[in-house]
Amino acid sequence: MYENLLILAAFIFLYSLVSGGLERTPINGAIVFIAFGLLMGPVGLGYLSLSLEAEGLRTLAELTLALVLFTDAANANLSVLKLNIRIPQRLLLIGLPLTILLGFGAGVLVFDGLTLLEIAILATMLAPTDAALGKAVVTNESVPANIREGLNVESGLNDGICVPILFVFLALVATASGAGEDTHFLALKLIAEEIGIGVVVGVGLTFIAARLSKLCYNKGWVTDTWRQLTVIGLAVTIFVLAQILGGSGFIACFAGGMLFGAIAKQHKPKFLFAAEGTGDTMALITWVVFGAVVIGQTLASFSWEIVVYSLLSLTIVRMLPVFLVLGGMNLRTDEKLFIGWFGPRGLASVVFAVIVLHEHLPGGNTIVMTVVCTILLSVIAHGLSANPLISGLTARLQRSEAKIPADK
Repeated sequence: MYENLLILAAFIFLYSLVSGGLERTPINGAIVFIAFGLLMGPVGLGYLSLSLEAEGLRTLAELTLALVLFTDAANANLSVLKLNIRIPQRLLLIGLPLTILLGFGAGVLVFDGLTLLEIAILATMLAPTDAALGKAVVTNESVPANIREGLNVESGLNDGICVPILFVFLALVATASGAGEDTHFLALKLIAEEIGIGVVVGVGLTFIAARLSKLCYNKGWVTDTWRQLTVIGLAVTIFVLAQILGGSGFIACFAGGMLFGAIAKQHKPKFLFAAEGTGDTMALITWVVFGAVVIGQTLASFSWEIVVYSLLSLTIVRMLPVFLVLGGMNLRTDEKLFIGWFGPRGLASVVFAVIVLHEHLPGGNTIVMTVVCTILLSVIAHGLSANPLISGLTARLQRSEAKIPADK
């Protein structure tokens, strides 16, 4: 235990010293974290001997995602979002179902050994995008504000929306095998509970907490030391309570974060600063563990079908629906392709993989391996391409605004 703590703590210290420099390179944090986990894990030097159970990895990934969703939503520019609400609206209401449908079609063509319901489960698991891995795009002010806010809201809500859809498919599998209850109206019931309870818990708790925080701050009762824990405690409380009540903790955290940012306003940077750092640290640990425990033990299991589907999931399955639903929105072709490409897969898919692993589906191993392969490819591809593509898009937009011919 102490050896693991020593390695992780030393790595956190060293990465904190060079993180700013790495952010200016094509190498993002997740690539470094996974590579470190692989190097130090069992398939590498063997110094990091982690035996984290699936439930432990799920808890770590869930809490990390919850905190990242809350802080990202709180930092959202609501005035910009109001002017550009149609982008995330189309991506979530039309683009997300189309992505799942296209992912299902691709799975039917690629996988012979999976049932139709298992393919539907896989398509749903890989539909949500990752707020943490997309941070390089949504926090870069060089990216047009409408694109940044659209991607931020999409990544904040699509994982929560996919939760009830995933459970509906899992319930249908159980029913087909005679192990479940009648699924009549189950889809509507689960979706209503996940979204409804999540929003109510997130908005309700945040309204009370934000008002209380603002009152105590104005009275000078909040010390600099304890202020760093306010948002962390609130985000975890919202997530856990929503989960206990049968709602989506992810939707609760995102809805709560949006409201907190609107209420706190000028005070929110002071409250969010430490929470963002904590979220980054938890993400670091999650990816190191993922690299050491998960990827290190599954690399040899990637078949050609898994690799092909992963590549399709990151390209055509994601980009085609996005390109189609953004038609007629006064967006350039390169802007629509940019939005379509930056749909990285990460923590939400990790959580879904652990959930499916517990279900012991006949094709569960293939499903989980495909999710792991897709996440690994996403971390590498989206990490390496973020800064170059942002620079390219910015340069083209500047030329367009200045009406300078591209060949000049």
